[in-house]
Amino acid sequence: MDYKAAGVDIDGANALVARVRDLARGTFTGGVLSDIGAFGGVFRPDLAGFVEPVLVASADGVGTKLKVAFATGRHDTVGIDLVNHCVNDILVQGARPIFFLDYLATGVLGPDVAAAVVAGVAEGCRANGCALLGGETAEMPGMYAAGEYDLAGFVVGLADRPALVDGRRIAPGDVLVGLPSSGLHTNGYSLARRILFESLGLGVDSHVDELGCTVGEELLKTHRSYLRALWPAIEAGLVKGLAHVTGGGLSDNLPRILPDGCAAHIDRAAWPVPPIFAFLQARGEVPTADMYRTFNMGIGMVLVCEAAAEAELRAVLSGAGEGGAVRIGEMRPGTRGVVYRAGDGGS
Repeated sequence: MDYKAAGVDIDGANALVARVRDLARGTFTGGVLSDIGAFGGVFRPDLAGFVEPVLVASADGVGTKLKVAFATGRHDTVGIDLVNHCVNDILVQGARPIFFLDYLATGVLGPDVAAAVVAGVAEGCRANGCALLGGETAEMPGMYAAGEYDLAGFVVGLADRPALVDGRRIAPGDVLVGLPSSGLHTNGYSLARRILFESLGLGVDSHVDELGCTVGEELLKTHRSYLRALWPAIEAGLVKGLAHVTGGGLSDNLPRILPDGCAAHIDRAAWPVPPIFAFLQARGEVPTADMYRTFNMGIGMVLVCEAAAEAELRAVLSGAGEGGAVRIGEMRPGTRGVVYRAGDGGS
């Protein structure tokens, strides 16, 4: 008996590292001082122009969206989802990503699948201007079903402490501006899968007229990165607070950035809800309040700014290529939380 007979192929893992090395090198920036395969990644940040540089870090996964990747056999997009999700999570605090680490765990290492996943991670890193500094690929027989894996990521960004975006200056009278999502992003998939696959009996290849595509195509739409769209506005000091709309939807994510005494009043009629959400609600008979606490409902990022700065903010966003910004509400005095208008569904 040897390790390979027990289910762990060291030679296969080493061959994968060789493939991944080239993918990662394609993301390297000037701050990278190490190579893939070292015990730790070494990075020297460029601190020029910072008054008080601070590091901002976050970790996340792709969740049960991976189940859709398994069913479709398409593995090149979940890595992009992972990077963009993590980048958005530090972006809301005014940090720009500088490097990323990934963790891929599986029962039996499929080199082509693993390479496709990491290729997606590398693509996401290049698009966001950060280095894929390192990571881990773990082969653990018996831990995962055949053909399945788990994926997590860790991002580190750099910000200037005086310019951190923390929501403390948010006050009644400020306005809420929403940026559109590209679909479900990476949240709500457990409910979506239950409705689509279990209740309705659809498959990933089922074409749904209301969606204009197959179920698999809809569910694998990549999670947007808002870095390019938002960074000019952040640098210009136009935003008081930012909320990345992930698990918990608008209902649970907006309160995370609100100071006491401020309530976010949202007009649900202010933007068109994408067809996937209307389809899920109607076919799954999901209460409106649950929809807004589970899904992003078409708004992936919320910006808070002074009312007097809204026109300038919109102009800066437009200049950065973001043409879908829409005013979705305003801040009012009240208990910290979200209050909805235009329809039922609670607060």
